[in-house]
Amino acid sequence: MNQQLGKHFLKLIIGLKQSLSREHKEMMTAAGVAVCVLLLRSIGLLQSLELAGLDQFFRLRPNEPPEERITIVVIDEAYLDQVGSWPIPDRNIAQLLEKLNVHKPRAIGLDIYRNLPVEPGHQELRNVYQSMPNLIGIELLTNEKNLTVLPPLGLNKQQVGFNNVLYDPDGKVRRSLLYWHVKDKVHESFALKLALLYLKSEDIIPTQAKSNPEYLQLGKAVFTRFEANDGAYVGADARGYQILSNFPKPKSQNPSVEFSHFRQVSMSDVLADKVSGNLIKDRIILIGSTAPSLQDFVFIPYSSSLMGTAKPVAGIQLQAYFISELISAALEGRPLLKVWAELLEYLWIFVWSYAGAITTWRIQDVTKSFLSVLVCCFVLTISAYVAFLSGWWIPLIPGLFTFGISAIWMTSHIAHIQEEWKRSREFLHHVINTIPDPIFVKNEQHQWIVLNEAYCRFIGYPNKLLIEKSDYDFFPKHEANVFRQQDELVFRTQQPHENEEEFTNANGQTHLIATKRSLHKDSAGNFFLVGVIRDITQRKLMEEELKRTAAELFRSNNELKLKEDHLRYLAYHDPLTGLSNRKFFAEQLYESLHWAQHNNLLLGLLFIDLDGFKQVNDTLGHEMGDRLLMTIADRLSNSLRASDTVSRLGGDEFTVILRAIPNVQVAAKVAEKILSGITTPIVLDGYAIRVSASIGISVYPYNSQDSETLMKQADAAMYRAKRSGKNRYEFA
Repeated sequence: MNQQLGKHFLKLIIGLKQSLSREHKEMMTAAGVAVCVLLLRSIGLLQSLELAGLDQFFRLRPNEPPEERITIVVIDEAYLDQVGSWPIPDRNIAQLLEKLNVHKPRAIGLDIYRNLPVEPGHQELRNVYQSMPNLIGIELLTNEKNLTVLPPLGLNKQQVGFNNVLYDPDGKVRRSLLYWHVKDKVHESFALKLALLYLKSEDIIPTQAKSNPEYLQLGKAVFTRFEANDGAYVGADARGYQILSNFPKPKSQNPSVEFSHFRQVSMSDVLADKVSGNLIKDRIILIGSTAPSLQDFVFIPYSSSLMGTAKPVAGIQLQAYFISELISAALEGRPLLKVWAELLEYLWIFVWSYAGAITTWRIQDVTKSFLSVLVCCFVLTISAYVAFLSGWWIPLIPGLFTFGISAIWMTSHIAHIQEEWKRSREFLHHVINTIPDPIFVKNEQHQWIVLNEAYCRFIGYPNKLLIEKSDYDFFPKHEANVFRQQDELVFRTQQPHENEEEFTNANGQTHLIATKRSLHKDSAGNFFLVGVIRDITQRKLMEEELKRTAAELFRSNNELKLKEDHLRYLAYHDPLTGLSNRKFFAEQLYESLHWAQHNNLLLGLLFIDLDGFKQVNDTLGHEMGDRLLMTIADRLSNSLRASDTVSRLGGDEFTVILRAIPNVQVAAKVAEKILSGITTPIVLDGYAIRVSASIGISVYPYNSQDSETLMKQADAAMYRAKRSGKNRYEFA
């Protein structure tokens, strides 16, 4: 099981290596393009495009419910003409404030600088200030004293907010300033002051956010502090507590008027009591100028359009957008505009760069690639837009740039590859046509791209019919499976490989072939599998014939060897008992004496002759006598060691060679054991037959050192045992 796991793991590693090699170009292209775009972004070259893209998202966003919490009292050009002067006299402002306060608004914001008295009515205005704790005036904060605009005279400092506006490099306002420190003193903005007055009635007060104590929390909203490089910004001025403004888009109150997202009434109508109290009660009332002659206008995202010139909004309307955003976020949890962490933005840009490269590289068709690029750009834009509606500003322009540049780069690279491919194919075709062996060249899709004339003749189909087709189009499935398996092996390992296969041509003839496959790469990085075929059908037939001949010879040799072994067995063994015969005994005795001399050991020789065997033959017959001899032979074999040799010399005579005995007493014990075994009755066909034996023993080197003398002495000792009464042994 471990070996199988090892094989699967090795296969996985090889496949991964090949996959990484194929994706090398895609990854390198994507990384290179992403780094270049990020570099351009880091030096601010994409900032204006990204901000313009954000503006279009603002314009495309759907309308939100009408804003019923804010009413703007405008000082228009007609009223200025009626008054005939600017600034407006303090008495007019006092009258306006008194009429508004009658209807009990939650807060009143006076977005007009009143740092100097404008008679008549200055004291009257100061008295009104003292009687209206819900009134907020404005001041302009700067670090240079001569550029600072002081708060309205006679107004409590706690009722003053700054109306400083933050401009982006293109002159538009996309950020809101909530707090600013001047000489270690914290100042609140005009919009924040009014929002806090309104929210106070909802029991909402500013607190530290739980997620980050440095962030402001109002009700349901946590206001993330703007950093210098947030979103598309590069090194922006991030002093003070700024936020990215997610400008609301309330349904228009007057469709015929541009930027009528908030209810507007004229100052002259308020003074003439022509305005309904419902438009003032429990609302935030903003007082400011919309007169073109005063030039109190700014550009915001809604000012832009795809066609035509940008249209500014009045400064008082900008404050209304800021206030509406703060209140909606605190009360309703309306999303604030946030950005991703830098690392996540980098990853997002790289992913789209890689998508551009891989889409073009994998399709490799101009029309399909173009349509795929359009679809992907649409998906990217829609994704960014949906994220924007959820309060996230993600990098759209860098994503489009990296995707488009990667796609263009890979398209040019594919064109280069195809040109190199064409040249390589022409060159290969020219070269391989000079080779007599059938040769094919396949691409990574296992299609034939180059075939020499020899291959076309061999398979039996014309070149035009075969080009850009695969094995499965012309060969039986089992053959095509083998070809595909061998091709994939070479593509995966990138090592040459030779294999013997079957090859069926157009006429249905099956050849045996040896195909050598190898992998080659051109200068553009295209991989080609080149196969060279040799027809080995005749060679295989000859090999089969040789195998059959060799098998026949092997069988004949085995038969001869068996006959030889049988003859050798007959030559050295007694055919009746299976014991070694006189010839084998003589050879074994000679070798055993030589071994005993060389190792300085004793050797015992026993001559055994059966007593009473002739009587058994005469009374029971020769067949019974033969069976008796076979039984005696078995008992002798079982009485000896494996190293000893027992032989039948003929008739009822036997010999035993005892090798490496420590002393003569061992020979005596063996003789006793043999006598005991022989005298045990033998039952044959119901007859209990008893025989005994006479044994003569000679010992090397005590009795002699040559075999003939030892045999004579053992034979003489055996006859002495017979004369002495039989069923006994005698030493020489």
